[in-house]
Amino acid sequence: MTSPATSRAPLPAHAEVVVVGGGVMGTSIAFHLAEAGVRDVVVLEQGTLGSGSSAKPLGGVRATFSDPGNVLLGKRSLETYEGFAERFSTDIGLRQVGYLFLCRSDAEVAAVEASTDMQQSLGASGRMIDLEEVARLNPLVDTSVLTGASFSPRDGYAEPARVVAAYATALTSLGGRVHEGVTVTGIDTSGGAVEAVETDRGTIRTGAVVVAAGAWSAQLGAMAGVPLPVVPVRRQIGFTPDSANPGGRPYPTVPFTLDLSTTLYFHNYAGGMLLGISNADEPEGFGRMFDDAWVPAFDEAAGVVAPALAGRPLEGGWAGLYENTPDHNAIIGASRHLDGFFYATGFSGHGFLQAPAVGEVVRDLYRGVEPFLDVTPFDVARFDPDPEGHALLAEVHII
Repeated sequence: MTSPATSRAPLPAHAEVVVVGGGVMGTSIAFHLAEAGVRDVVVLEQGTLGSGSSAKPLGGVRATFSDPGNVLLGKRSLETYEGFAERFSTDIGLRQVGYLFLCRSDAEVAAVEASTDMQQSLGASGRMIDLEEVARLNPLVDTSVLTGASFSPRDGYAEPARVVAAYATALTSLGGRVHEGVTVTGIDTSGGAVEAVETDRGTIRTGAVVVAAGAWSAQLGAMAGVPLPVVPVRRQIGFTPDSANPGGRPYPTVPFTLDLSTTLYFHNYAGGMLLGISNADEPEGFGRMFDDAWVPAFDEAAGVVAPALAGRPLEGGWAGLYENTPDHNAIIGASRHLDGFFYATGFSGHGFLQAPAVGEVVRDLYRGVEPFLDVTPFDVARFDPDPEGHALLAEVHII
């Protein structure tokens, strides 16, 4: 895979669409626009491609959700990832080891059963399984503490950096442009619609801007007078060395395993394991320094549900940013108050797994074509003081 063509040359004076954010979401949107014949698509990235929320070694891909919209976005994207190597001549490291959700209360079982029924009705692969199958799928799990589980064999994980590079390369082959190291300083709406995007390297006249800047999206929305309630929160993962498995035996190949009660999760990585847990006490902020403050919480949770992983040494790790909204679900749509302003952000950990489908959706919103699903529930209007019939999204499968 060759590197995508990016440019530090002077910015163009005009573009039909400016996409702000060079991660997996922004590059997917820009590619889909260019593929549909939209001319002069420009991506602006403040750092380097994929250096924001997409900058992680592995990203989960799944259609395992309790909200139908999330299921459809995940399923559509999973189908794209399954055919990605052929379509883009790029190996994205897709491993469909499945997702295993662990339940440790009757309430969790009831919620997961309901969501699994709905997933199946939409063509997803999730199903409830008994504890014997849990033990076969993942011998690291202590099934004595479980009340149930679901397994979706079609799900798994892939490498976001390779997807970003492939989308950017395909975009430039279609005539689109990618500019790295560009900071947006303003959005001109003086005429009552999007007129231009102002940057530290010049101004681009345009009638349309797409904010796909992840954790940095709120500032961009403020420039245009469009509130985008997205906040950055650090999330960390660690990697065990190959030798960390007790007894010196190789780790078994296991599904992407998540404990709903504690948000602990783990799966294979290289010869060891990737470990993580959601830290409810993590303050909002843009800090991305890795530390081990999360490890005691992981070890405590692992001591209950996966004892063999408790206290395992780490040989490295990664800290990145979640882009959280108040209900931990994405905001996707076009502004009702400002012509030419589109947004796809706030994915709260679901961005990579939904990016291909969201690229299609934003392409269609821009062209005035009905998307493959109704994204009204994802509209930012649900966070208005008077939401006018919009409701917050309730998602069980959030980690």
